Amino acid sequence: MSKLYFTYSAMNAGKSALLLQAAYNYRERGLKVMLWTSSHHAYKEGDRTGQIVSRIGLSAEARLFSPATSLKDEITQEFQEKSLDAVFLDEAQFLTWTQVRDLADLCDRFRLPVLCYGLRTDFRGQLFEGAAELLAIADHLREARTICHCGRKASMTARLDEQGRAVMDGEQVSVGKQVYASFCRKHWMEVTGQTPS
Repeated sequence: MSKLYFTYSAMNAGKSALLLQAAYNYRERGLKVMLWTSSHHAYKEGDRTGQIVSRIGLSAEARLFSPATSLKDEITQEFQEKSLDAVFLDEAQFLTWTQVRDLADLCDRFRLPVLCYGLRTDFRGQLFEGAAELLAIADHLREARTICHCGRKASMTARLDEQGRAVMDGEQVSVGKQVYASFCRKHWMEVTGQTPS
């Protein structure tokens, strides 16, 4: 039976590179895949396609999803017209609760592997809606790892201002406007001032 997968991590762990590598492996074997990424990565407003881009230079064109996108309808249509073999979603933290439930239904109904990649928590240490639901119902969870400056596993992400100080307020989503850094929990708590008194 096909599964709903969620690969999560802090920033800069190589999630997009893992996605692109896995999609390449499917395509190399002659299988048909559908790639999705958040509309935050559109070339320009109103576009229906964007790119999944990794820090190491890999990239691929992808369809864009927003909270209003009916992934259920679009993936069903693609599955029926092109005999789809797998679906890959980057930036899965931006999925809505309903979209995650729809992906699980598609996975079960069509026996279609759905592989989601994204952040677990935001810069405040709070779960994203999509990540929370994926953590709750995904069949398979995998943590992609990166490291803190101290050498320990980084599991948290901090948003930094122009002086390199962590900020704890602002909108949850701020793509391309801010600098982010990954830390282990201990150093995240120190840089964000969340250390218990």
